[in-house]
Amino acid sequence: METWVRAVVEAIHSSRAQAVIYLAGGASQALGWLLSVPGASGSVLEVVVPYSRASMVQLLGKLPLQFTSKQAAEDMALAAFNRALKLSGPGLQVMGVGFTGSLASSRPKQGDHRFYVSTRTQNCIRTSHVTLSKGLRSREEEDKVSSYFVLKAIADACRVSATIQTDVQEPEIPQESVEQFNEDQELQQVIDGQVCMKVYHFADPMEKNFDRKLILPGSFNPLHDGHLRLLEVASSMCDDGLPCFEISAINADKPPLSIAEIKRRVEQFRKAGKNVIISNQPYFYKKAEIFPGSAFIIGADTSARLVNPKYYGGDYNRMLEILLECKNTGTTFLVGGREIEGVFKVLEDLDIPRELKDMFISIPEEKFRMDISSTELRKSQGL
Repeated sequence: METWVRAVVEAIHSSRAQAVIYLAGGASQALGWLLSVPGASGSVLEVVVPYSRASMVQLLGKLPLQFTSKQAAEDMALAAFNRALKLSGPGLQVMGVGFTGSLASSRPKQGDHRFYVSTRTQNCIRTSHVTLSKGLRSREEEDKVSSYFVLKAIADACRVSATIQTDVQEPEIPQESVEQFNEDQELQQVIDGQVCMKVYHFADPMEKNFDRKLILPGSFNPLHDGHLRLLEVASSMCDDGLPCFEISAINADKPPLSIAEIKRRVEQFRKAGKNVIISNQPYFYKKAEIFPGSAFIIGADTSARLVNPKYYGGDYNRMLEILLECKNTGTTFLVGGREIEGVFKVLEDLDIPRELKDMFISIPEEKFRMDISSTELRKSQGL
């Protein structure tokens, strides 16, 4: 490994950014460089090489019109970004990297030797396209050039200041495109299901590294002291989780929230200095997929609905199957007492199936009791 390559890789590993990388058709040496330098486990979340047609279709959920193309690389980067959002450590910058190439092979190619590399972050997508001079290099040498560009793309996305020697000749100057997204566009992508979440980090940075997220989901219309107190109490019981609020832009039985309404609610968290995530999943079994291993803070009323077969088409086994899948992702529920049909109830009052009992943890009434709701607050304020 060249000295400058090692220096770039070390800088990437020190950047506290995490990536999922999807590669097809080249740039294999970049993986060796990234993984052979200490610190890779902190920055490389996952690598997939969807080389076969079937693998690529399964990865993207569709058949690319052209496998070696700008669109295919950007689709791979977007899929990788969504995967990175789900796998990343709490509070870290994430990116998705997509590479697709058509390089020298054992048989002469009629088309160009070319590759595309794309990186996707929350607010930007960058793509580079290089057409290589035919016959100038061996397959291994072309792979090395494409690996330089993957390394450069990751370094740029990490905002790493590094000197990159891409080793291209004058006719091979890369074509580059950059598209920036503003906040409204980012939120629209969440509403449309293109991106699975947008994270707002409003809390003061913490030196501690968290293993998972501690999530209090709700509509927060408005956010009130009971919510803040509940998250504080839950944090004291689950100190390995980064405390976050979460709002789903998509509702199970109502129209999606407007961008203006989402931003209005987000502003409450900015003023309070609390982290909030905007997702597009109203159901807990779907939340468990995009927040694997997380602990969710819920009320006893929500817990009762979670284990009620009525909400699973009346099928008890279906309810059990879905919640066991959540359990398999490491999902747990911290349950606070709430009024149910006029009676204050806690977790111990509920009939939780034996197979699911260890998923549910009671927040003792003496630690927290919330008798106020956002709905009651809106009524009292005439809203």
